[in-house]
This record gives sequence, C-alpha cells and structure tokens, in this order.
Amino acid sequence: MNDDAKTEQARDIAMGGGVRVNRGGLADERGFGCQTLNKRAAIFDMDRTLVAVNTGTLYARWRFRRREAGLRDMARVARWLALYTFGAIDAEAATRSALESVAGEDEAAFRELLAGWYRSSVRRHISPQARAEVERRRAAGDVLVVLSASTPYVVEPLAADLGIDHVLCTELETRDGRLTGRCAELCYGPHKVRIAERWATEHGIDLERSAFYTDSVSDAPMLRRVGERRVINPDPRLRLLARREGWSVEEWR
Repeated sequence: MNDDAKTEQARDIAMGGGVRVNRGGLADERGFGCQTLNKRAAIFDMDRTLVAVNTGTLYARWRFRRREAGLRDMARVARWLALYTFGAIDAEAATRSALESVAGEDEAAFRELLAGWYRSSVRRHISPQARAEVERRRAAGDVLVVLSASTPYVVEPLAADLGIDHVLCTELETRDGRLTGRCAELCYGPHKVRIAERWATEHGIDLERSAFYTDSVSDAPMLRRVGERRVINPDPRLRLLARREGWSVEEWR
C-alpha cells in the first residue's frame, strides 16, 4: 500500500469508516479492508422501489397539512420531483435548500416526529412485491441493505419494518443535539457507489455477486457496479437505458 492509500485509509477510520448502517455495529475497524469479499447482498433503493411512491412528496404534503409549508414550498417540491424523474436535478443544491427548514431542530425530537409520520403516511405504501422480494432474498442468505438518498429519519423506520439490518443513506449534520441544516454526507448518484463500496469492503460483500434494485436513472452508476441489475418502476430515462442495455423491467405496485 502506498503512502497516499495509507493516508486515505487512516482518514476513513478516523471518521468512523463512514459506517452509515447497522447502528448495532457489525463493522470492525481493526479489520478494515481485510475481509474476504465472498458475501452476496441484496441492495434496495427506497422511493418507488421498496415504497411505491416518492416519500419526499408525502413529506411535503404532510407539512402542508400541518401548515408548516405553503404553496410556494409545494411548487418547489413539485419542480424538484420533475427534475429528479428525468435525472436532471442538482441534488446538492436541492438538499441544501430542503434542509433550511430543519435548521435548529432538536434531533431526537425530529427523529420521533418523523417516526410518527412514517407510521401514518409511508408504511402503507410498501408494495407487496417489495415485501415478498425482501423475504425471498433473506431466505437465500443474502445480506439486506437499503441504499437511499433520503435521510435516516425515514429510511431507518422502513428498514426496521422490513427486518433489514443495514441502512446507507444521506446523513445530516448535528451539533449539540440539534440539526444544523447542513448535509454531512450526500448519498446520491455516484456518491452511492462510493458509500456502497466502502460498506461492502467493511462487511465482506462482493458487489459483483450482489443485486441492486432501483427506479431512477440517477442510480445508473450503482446498477453498473453490481452483478444483478433489477430495474423497478423505472423513470422514463431509466426505462430507455434498460431497453438499450437489455435489462429486464419490473412493475411493483
């Protein structure tokens, strides 16, 4: 290992190895990067994959009903969703703008509040096909993980509902127990590949033997990184890409 690689590894370990999941802690930093990559994973996106709808829209409507968001906010979310659907969104800019509304919130209280929102508004949208596929993969002995651009405040309750131990997602910055309104690590597009590769190394996962399920063309880099590509409820651009590449398409409702 050259000096640059050693420096990079030391920085990752000092930052906790970037472990975003399994908050019970399966990763062993003492063996960082040394495990044999022989396990197979089933990696699931959340929105329009495990959940049949976009949870960002559900959240915006929920805030509107609570009079915490106005028509201008709803229009902005609709614009973001349209751009996201066609893979044209500036994810970093949209994330910065969206997080302004939570700056200063008590993180523990926010987590509890969104757990209630998940139970009342999101849980019922988990598709029967998603539940069945998670159970099929579990029975096959695959390591199960949710890989999502969303935050832990919705992804973790979903994973717990489905009995999925590992969560890789966008992390928000906190200071003194409060959300700062800034993103600590964005899990979107090519960032997903980097985060998934880091997790796979820590957990002995062979991505070439693993499967990834998604609806979005923004996840094309991650689809190309795994051995089994599962295209679910695809957006228009991913549907075209799947047709060109000969990938099968599934509709989960």
